[in-house]
Amino acid sequence: MKTSRAVTKRHLPTSPFKAPEAPAPLEVFAVDDRVSHDKYGLGRVIGVDDSAVLVDFGPQKVRVPAPFSKLCKL
Repeated sequence: MKTSRAVTKRHLPTSPFKAPEAPAPLEVFAVDDRVSHDKYGLGRVIGVDDSAVLVDFGPQKVRVPAPFSKLCKL
């Protein structure tokens, strides 16, 4: 049995269909940035990693992995 792999298909310039949109770039966070999260509320960034951000939300510290869809910079 073959394993399935995600394959991105290239867009042909002569195709009548729209070309796929490029993914949005990841938002860049720095230490001491104020942020808002959909679930945890307001917080402050206390650590930045390549694939995650560590945020202090007061009573708890949460590691938010990329992509940061629920996290926005204030």
